[in-house]
Amino acid sequence: MSAPVISFDAGEAVLDWIALTDALAAGHDLPRAEVADSFLYRGGDTLLTRSAWIDGLGIAIKAATIFPGNPDRGHETVNGMMSLLSDTDGTLEAMIDFHLVTKWKTAADSLLAARRLARPDSARILIIGAGTVAQSLREAYGAVFPGAEFSIWNRTTSRAEHLASHHANTRAVTDLARAVGEADIVACATSGGVSVLRGEWLRPGQHVDLIGAFKPDMREADDETLKRARIFVDSRDTTLHHIGEIAIPLERGVISEDDILADYYQLSDFRRGPDEITLFKNGGGAHLDLMTARHILSAWQAAR
Repeated sequence: MSAPVISFDAGEAVLDWIALTDALAAGHDLPRAEVADSFLYRGGDTLLTRSAWIDGLGIAIKAATIFPGNPDRGHETVNGMMSLLSDTDGTLEAMIDFHLVTKWKTAADSLLAARRLARPDSARILIIGAGTVAQSLREAYGAVFPGAEFSIWNRTTSRAEHLASHHANTRAVTDLARAVGEADIVACATSGGVSVLRGEWLRPGQHVDLIGAFKPDMREADDETLKRARIFVDSRDTTLHHIGEIAIPLERGVISEDDILADYYQLSDFRRGPDEITLFKNGGGAHLDLMTARHILSAWQAAR
């Protein structure tokens, strides 16, 4: 029997955000993942290949292409493929739509942290960026904070307005400093690789979610942001010395490894005080793709 191919629409029909975050939490109760990343570059274009193996869960191979010029060609910036293989014999169990896995993994990664680190009564959520990930974040955060008011900021205001127009209780804003100061949760999903969030704008009690940086030279937040916050990551192995958001401040001595309080293998340590600023770096490693793909396959099979 051939392995199933799960399309984007077929997966969307059987998934919900809270169940997936629960699956990610459960996945970290299993033995620590073996992960490997490789990067190939051609100018501004990138091929990122990520693989993961978790004893008891299986093997995942995900290849992502990041071509910044694609929007001008009428294509999405990020594309790729995703395979899920058996933990027992290494055979192919499923081919799952790359965009489906990426969408749900990326936003659920952040959402799991927010469920532990953001104030439960968070009523104002700011999303910085207006691309595909920002759209997913609006859906995901809306599932856990259904009564919240959302703001969208983007360098190109018209894109923020377009995204906001597709959701209730959502508006585009142009004054970033003011929007940050008013928010209970600040989620950054930009692709420019330069800091847009300043620590001086933050106030006690906020939760900061950093998603967009994925290469060693990329950041979304300045040093002051990291110095003011209690820092958490999804995986020490895939963030600390691999993504500029954490790696650059570490190299400069702005923060130390002791300032990284926990990753998802220490999920019980994801706690906050009422007046603390918490910061979560979403690195989106291949082990999370594996956990997400396994959950998608299980949900798809259960719905048949």
